Amino acid sequence: MIEKLEPQSIVFIIDDDESLRDGLKRLFRSVGLSAATFGSTREFTRSQLPEAPSCLLLDVRLPGLSGLDFQTELAKVGIRIPIIFMTGHGDIPMSVRAMKAGAIEFLTKPLREQDLLDAVSLALERDRQRRESEKSASNLRALFETLTPREQEVLSLVSVGLMNKQVAGKLGVSEIMVKVHRGNVMRKMGAKSLADLVIMSEALGLRRPKNGFT
Repeated sequence: MIEKLEPQSIVFIIDDDESLRDGLKRLFRSVGLSAATFGSTREFTRSQLPEAPSCLLLDVRLPGLSGLDFQTELAKVGIRIPIIFMTGHGDIPMSVRAMKAGAIEFLTKPLREQDLLDAVSLALERDRQRRESEKSASNLRALFETLTPREQEVLSLVSVGLMNKQVAGKLGVSEIMVKVHRGNVMRKMGAKSLADLVIMSEALGLRRPKNGFT
């Protein structure tokens, strides 16, 4: 039975050497890090990943799917967990492939504890930042969806520098109505200034009007 993992920062370890897995788990626990171990990539894919900062300590040579191929498979399905590779049989082309595919580090066995802990610390911090960024983007998109279609148009036009009068001309409404819509946009989006709206629009990926400002 696969144990449901607790929602806290965690290091996943995939290696077919049980003694190494146990040793690494003890090491991480000694510095206050939670860890979960797996003997194969198949075991790992059957686990329920927590919604928390995490990283993957992955052996290159494994039964079945290799660590490098597993890195590729995770990318294909959109799992962006930071990966630290470890191997007793590494070579330069192997490490280059891993790093080009986004690995945090490529460590050779026997592992130096400090190098490993430094790599894990970096990986967890990157995953934490990614999650915070994705959460902010999701919250911003949710706010954008509360705008009416007209308010979304006003946001798009105002954020690229058009004055209220220009926006009114483009939309075929009065300048007073543009001011009303703009006020609603500011309130719903939680923006305090035009600069805030510009930053939000960039984050949302709103495009410039195809016909320019006039």
